[in-house]
Amino acid sequence: FAKFADRKAFICMDKSISYRDLDEMSLALAAYLQSKGMQKGARVALMMPNVLQYPVSTAAVLRAGYAVVNVNPLYTPRELEHQLKDSGAEAIIVLENFATTVQQVIGKTAVKHVIVGSMGDLLGLKGVIVNLVVRRLKKMVPAYAIPGAVTFNDALAAGRGMKLNKPKIARDDVAFLQYTGGTTGVSKGATLLHRNILANVLQNDAWMQPALKKPPHVEQLFIVCALPLYHVFALTACYLLGIRAGGVDLLIPNPRDMAGFVKELMKYQINFFPAVNTLYNGLLHTSGFDKVDFSKLKVSNGGGMATEKAVAERWLKVTGCPLSEGYGLSETSPTLTCNPADTDKFSGSIGIPVPSTYLSMRDDDGNEVPLGQPGEICAKGPQVMVGYWNRPDETAKVMTADGYFRTGDIGVMTPDGYTKIVDRKKDMILVSGFNVYPNEIEEVIAGHPGVLECAVIGVEDPRSGEAVKAFVVKKDPNVTAEDIIKYCGTQLTNYKVPKQIEFRTDLPKTNVGKILRRELRDEKKAAAA
Repeated sequence: FAKFADRKAFICMDKSISYRDLDEMSLALAAYLQSKGMQKGARVALMMPNVLQYPVSTAAVLRAGYAVVNVNPLYTPRELEHQLKDSGAEAIIVLENFATTVQQVIGKTAVKHVIVGSMGDLLGLKGVIVNLVVRRLKKMVPAYAIPGAVTFNDALAAGRGMKLNKPKIARDDVAFLQYTGGTTGVSKGATLLHRNILANVLQNDAWMQPALKKPPHVEQLFIVCALPLYHVFALTACYLLGIRAGGVDLLIPNPRDMAGFVKELMKYQINFFPAVNTLYNGLLHTSGFDKVDFSKLKVSNGGGMATEKAVAERWLKVTGCPLSEGYGLSETSPTLTCNPADTDKFSGSIGIPVPSTYLSMRDDDGNEVPLGQPGEICAKGPQVMVGYWNRPDETAKVMTADGYFRTGDIGVMTPDGYTKIVDRKKDMILVSGFNVYPNEIEEVIAGHPGVLECAVIGVEDPRSGEAVKAFVVKKDPNVTAEDIIKYCGTQLTNYKVPKQIEFRTDLPKTNVGKILRRELRDEKKAAAA
């Protein structure tokens, strides 16, 4: 922070904070958190979109010697309760828009300390107007009452009068618990140590250098951060890599407002734009996007989901910058592979391993398959997690005896070292870069009194890559698709809610009665063909 003290670090809604501000505010908040008596290694949950409080809070939690538990702010009470209980979080920093969700579950968790922020907290005088609009005009803050909660700015003010007891942080201390869906339907915390995260930041930094060295020269790296910071892709590629480079991150709180997003982009010369296929595609179809200044755009890094060739070709045509597709997972901090940052064409593959990373394609018995043959992608490197939080059995399922992490994705490696994903071993559905596991949704649907049994698969979707489709056998003949979708909406965050419901009289099963999702998928593929 001292090295780049006078540089802008983050911009949000036209307000910027410098590295000096980030240093001062995060130290104050860290001291405040320590004053609550939490022991080193305690977990602190962060539940907010891309606002200035996020980078301040993350730095504060880590500097205080605690671990960050990233939480999707759109989680339902059921989802939030599981994550807070599983992580054992003792504190939470939440934007007031989502505080009502915290209120509904806090009594069932170990959370003792709550800090509530507002959209306008760090926006100066403009913040007063922003808060008025958010609370009164747009009515985006449902009523809540959390006894003992303090405001973000009050916590900062209190912390400024305190001294931080600087903790001794070791490489093997936990930095983040990054929750990811589980094949059992229960999300698990990928335990990322300081050394895992640092390694991946350095790997990404090394990967980017060839592109940054190409003209024109850039004084300070300007990063577009539209991906949610609670997601591991943005956490590493935008926030942490940005700090490593002394760059500035443009935080976009609501990228779904594409017109507003384009207006923001118009104000700046952007250099680095990590995103998912759906976001690139959405921008390409938004009026005015082709008028943005792309003269200094050096790297467009696609990840989180498959990047489509048509989108990559159009992106290159409009921006002049090729899309470089990469691959990673929450369990790997996240980056494992990427196409060269200075590539001049779209390869359709996930690229080559980043430095110090080894890939091995293996069969079901754990044996390496020959080049050109499909096998499960297994990865080894300093960025790979130590395991799932408090779940040794689940960890054992994904780690091999020789230290490789089994991704569950099926890939083919070419003789020149590039890998192409051909299938997913697991039943996971990928919705706009978010992992969705059928078990969790099936469990929710099965809880509807009008449902006898159900199965969930992913189907192609032009907007999100894949969408959730549910096959349902009725118990109540009067139950409708709308009933089920509405019911799911009360239990699941939006991207997990089925977009399609198909009623059946029965479902395909094995001879022991296990529902065959694969048959339903094959059936849909055959129908599409």
